[in-house]
Amino acid sequence: MEQVRRKLLNTVDRCVDEALEGLVRSNAGLVLLRGHKVVLRADLESIRGKVALLSGGGSGHEPAHAGYIGMGMLSGVVAGAVFASPPPGSVLAAILTLWKGGTSGVLLVVKNYTGDRLNFGIAVEQARSQGVHVDMVIVGDDCAFTQPSKAGRRGLCGTVFIHKLAGALAEEGCPLDFIVARLNEATKNIGTLGVSLSPCSVPGCLPSFQLPPGDMELGLGIHGEPGIKRSKVGSADEVVETIIRHMTDPSNKSYLSLKSGDKVVLCVNNLGALSCLEIAVVTRAAVHCLEKRGVLVVRVMSGSFMTSLEMAGMSLSLMKVDEEILRLFDAKTTALAWPNLSSVCVSGRNLIMEPTEKLAAAAEKYSEGSLSPLIRLVLESVCKILLQSQEELNALDRASGDGDCGNTHALVANAIQEWLQCGSISGNLGQLLADLALLVQERMGGSSGALYCLFLSAAAPHLRECCDGAAWARALHAGTEAMKRYGGAEPGDRTMLDALCPAVEELMKLSTASPGGHMTILQGAVEKAASGAESTRNLTARAGRASYIASEHLTQPDPGAIAVASILKAVLSALKGES
Repeated sequence: MEQVRRKLLNTVDRCVDEALEGLVRSNAGLVLLRGHKVVLRADLESIRGKVALLSGGGSGHEPAHAGYIGMGMLSGVVAGAVFASPPPGSVLAAILTLWKGGTSGVLLVVKNYTGDRLNFGIAVEQARSQGVHVDMVIVGDDCAFTQPSKAGRRGLCGTVFIHKLAGALAEEGCPLDFIVARLNEATKNIGTLGVSLSPCSVPGCLPSFQLPPGDMELGLGIHGEPGIKRSKVGSADEVVETIIRHMTDPSNKSYLSLKSGDKVVLCVNNLGALSCLEIAVVTRAAVHCLEKRGVLVVRVMSGSFMTSLEMAGMSLSLMKVDEEILRLFDAKTTALAWPNLSSVCVSGRNLIMEPTEKLAAAAEKYSEGSLSPLIRLVLESVCKILLQSQEELNALDRASGDGDCGNTHALVANAIQEWLQCGSISGNLGQLLADLALLVQERMGGSSGALYCLFLSAAAPHLRECCDGAAWARALHAGTEAMKRYGGAEPGDRTMLDALCPAVEELMKLSTASPGGHMTILQGAVEKAASGAESTRNLTARAGRASYIASEHLTQPDPGAIAVASILKAVLSALKGES
């Protein structure tokens, strides 16, 4: 039986070659070395007389490692098959190409895995036998194991820090031996620990391990190697606290010594399949956790830097820094995957900016006018009918949306009732509509809230100076046009406009009618709104959530249109009762 496709690849055998070609085709600063899975800088002449930097390893960790090629970082990368060390012949070919290009030496930055140590090591020895000035730095930043084996700490995302420091030193023209010494010292101040919520699968293979839903694994490797502990998935804050506590626990022989007052660079690394939203939440949690310990977070990298294919998980890497290490970290690079970071210290920075102009709160005290008691009566009537209609509107919305139309209208009804109890009502109708617009904006939510807010905001200016029939006509027209302009719907699209527009069309007669005829016009508007709402039963939805549902499933009136008709009916009822 043919295996179900779960990856957007052409063939398993060629996926790495095609991925490298895709990277190089889209970036003019990169070239491929013919016959090898090797990517090099296209401008090798620019590093003549300087140390060239070479890294690499198994594929599947993108953007590592080719994403870090560029001025101020790597000169080239040797890629293996997915999660497999590259062959020594390709490593040697890359070394010789860089050396014969006129560099003063070649430095290999290698993650601490046995296959990488062996294959890169073979190439180093073969290159030395040919007179190449070459050396290798091995990075082991894993903080998972309390008793590391003879193989030592695994190389993880902290390797990217070493790429950056090495690139800055090489760009400054430092000699090979000096760079090696500095990097070996820097690796002692780097620690990484990760957590996974799911396995990953090498193309053409089953997942590397099984993890039940709701479980997470702490301390696994970037190839899916086992971690140190399984537990239930906690909150972001809890998971981050667990990671940092384990990383810095002195009883853990692979721990990173961290004390109050230390300065660190933090890297929050997406292992592949976490959403950007989750990574941002984790980043907040990590900065907060470190600051609680008195640690000064000077820089933060947040994103995908060394992944494990589609693994849902993340790792935290910390690098303790002094001013010189921070200077190297901040040095310019053109590497594609390196983030464009600010050089401003993260800890201690003010995160909040106050708005330059604050809108008046709806509960602000105003002097009441002669219309205030009538306005209060009308609003109470509207709130009452919306609360009574809550379940009916929800039921209608379940057929065409997410079933919360009644709830959102009830939210604003409750908010208006609270406002009526604690605040004065402005006698100025323009101010009243502006207050209601702000209240709707803050408390109602959803597309209905946005539409009502637009209507009230656009109508309000027309009633600030005058509130006669002509002013009301202008206000209602302006409000309706704003809803159509920003909402994108028109009458006939099966929305609240199918009730509102016929009613407003009738209310436009207020501009020429005598005051004695206003109630008759309002009565007509209420009838037209009810008729328009009922007509939506037979319309095809062309806007809003309902537009994604087949017409044959929409047999009830639009809930938004019913709500508008109910509001106008409540207004009429209140005014009739008062008169």
